[in-house]
Formats: sequence, structure tokens, C-alpha cells
Amino acid sequence: MKEGPDIALLGSLIGDPARANMLTALMSGKALTATELASEAGVTVQTASSHLKKLQDAHLLRQRKQGRHRYFALADDDVGGVLEAMMGLAAGRGLIRTRTGPRDEALRKARVCYNHLAGDLGVTVYDGLIGRGYLAEKGEDVRLTRDGEEFMEAFGIDLAGLSRNRRPMCKSCLDWSSRRMHLAGSVGTALLDRFYQLGWASRLEGSRVVKFSPQGEGRLLAKFGFSAPES
Repeated sequence: MKEGPDIALLGSLIGDPARANMLTALMSGKALTATELASEAGVTVQTASSHLKKLQDAHLLRQRKQGRHRYFALADDDVGGVLEAMMGLAAGRGLIRTRTGPRDEALRKARVCYNHLAGDLGVTVYDGLIGRGYLAEKGEDVRLTRDGEEFMEAFGIDLAGLSRNRRPMCKSCLDWSSRRMHLAGSVGTALLDRFYQLGWASRLEGSRVVKFSPQGEGRLLAKFGFSAPES
């Protein structure tokens, strides 16, 4: 390809095993130091720093300083979306690096995808919002309906506040494990934060796994599951 976007360069940046491990670690939504990312990648800190510079130069990562430490995070939602889509493609083609096990099952059930809920429960939320008429799809675009706006406000989501930031309110994101959509964008992030606030779920330390309590999962299914709507 002689003209246009350089997908070969993008592929080479993401495709390096060490950099792929770093980027996957950052899908947790947490900012990590070069030392932490070196551990995730299985390389020295010096080698990690070289990889991180390449990712920064391509605007795939952002960096911030806090005291003597430098922290790295994914540049934005678009990067997270591309990584999740690539995970979905790999999983759909059977390109899995590890055997399935308890940790894998937990990731498939509920996990953080950069800053929103993914996995089976994330798909359940998305399908429920569509089925109840709270989300409307038009091609690749997704938006809250008027009923959906009322539902979100009643659930404690500050839509007026969300509308003031530059991020899209709602985005559909292809889930790598189920090959179906879950909800990203400002509303997706706000919903996950709300689940935490209500005590329905919590993050497992050092993992992308989101653990719902039995009561929390039951309330999520009652509130969002289309097969069992609330009265």
C-alpha cells in the first residue's frame, strides 16, 4: 500500500509480543509504570522503555508524571476499541495463547475493557438496553432513546455532566469472548462506575476481572436483563 493509513506500521507496533503484552495489561484501564509493564512483557526495564517510546511516538499511549514516577496508559477509547476488536478476531479464529481455566472463565463472564464492562455480563447489559428500547442502533451508531435517558438518570447517571466531555456518549464495542457487542463510551464507563458505587461488583486486584457478588449479579440481571424486566 503506497498511500493512505499505514496499517502495516500499526500492525507491527501492536504485533510485537512484548508490546502486545504491555497493551493488553493497559486494557485494565489503570496507568502502569515502565517497571510494571516490563514485568508484564517479560523484558528488562531498558527494553520496555524502548518499546514504550515507539508506542508513544505512534500516539497509542499517553504518559503522565507523578513525583518521580512516570505512568503509561492507553491514549484513548479508540486504541482500546482496536485492541478489543483484535482480541475478538484472534479468539474467533482460535488463536488463543493459553488453555482455558478458572481465570479465563472469570474474564469471559465480566471484565474491564479499558474503562467499561465487557464479557458475558457486559453483553447482557447491552442486549437488555436494546431490548427494552433504551438504546437505538443505526448501522454502527448507537444512542440513548428518550426512555433510555430517563432510565439512566433514574439509575444515577449524570447525563448532563457526561455530555460536557469530548467522548462519545455511547459506542458499541465488539466483545472478544462472545463476539457480540457491549457498551462503551461515556455512558458505558459511568455504568461500570455505578455498579462499583452500588456495591454490586468490584475489581480483582491485579486483574481485569470484575467480580459481581451474587446479590449484585441478580440486581444487574433484574435491572438490565431483557428476559426478566422489572415491573
